[in-house]
Amino acid sequence: MAASCCGVKKQKLNNSMPASMCCNGSSVHPNGYKHNYSVASIEMCIFCFDVLHSHLHSYEPPKNPSFTNEAFPLFVTWKIGHSRRLRGCIGTFTSISLHSGLREYAVTSAIKDSRFSPIAKEEFSKLHVSVSILTNFEDARDYLDWEVGVHGIRIEFLNEKGHKKTATYLPEVATEQGWDILQTIDSLLRKGGYKGPIDHEVRKSLKLTRYRSEKLTLGYNDYVANKQNGHA
Repeated sequence: MAASCCGVKKQKLNNSMPASMCCNGSSVHPNGYKHNYSVASIEMCIFCFDVLHSHLHSYEPPKNPSFTNEAFPLFVTWKIGHSRRLRGCIGTFTSISLHSGLREYAVTSAIKDSRFSPIAKEEFSKLHVSVSILTNFEDARDYLDWEVGVHGIRIEFLNEKGHKKTATYLPEVATEQGWDILQTIDSLLRKGGYKGPIDHEVRKSLKLTRYRSEKLTLGYNDYVANKQNGHA
């Protein structure tokens, strides 16, 4: 089931992290190449660009890539321009084969995020793509049992009408917004559609799953340079 990764589109800095930091706080080159991830690779970002380019121009879809086809939950995020304004972010918490998953969500996040108009051909050369591979899912003891800047969180709760709702923030969101744990939980409840007063009892009643993310980002210029150097 698809899910959006962040809050409202006018939040400060949207869903971007500083270019010199990855979501676990370790230093990376601005193009995201330096990392010690076990799954995520820059080829995944290149593939997402290839897939979206083919879709926008009605070309033959790219062939299957050479990176691993293991199954993981994943999100694809598109941003645009020097300000890295959010243009779309959709993914799934269901483990999905990376080849088919990235092929699907590279397009879905670009054209079906209901918060935004579909990405147009004219925007392609201004885009940045981020691929987030989600790992290390754990049931938290309570709503406080996670760390800002380390974990992404997914909550399940009952709204005022007793209907089950879910919502998630990727690991970088709380840090970039400058939120603490309580602010993040309350914002996520609102994102998930909870409209009543939020107090300790409401927070205590929710179920929280924490997870980590391997995230890499690639801009259009670096995408072109990689293609020219024979990376695919």
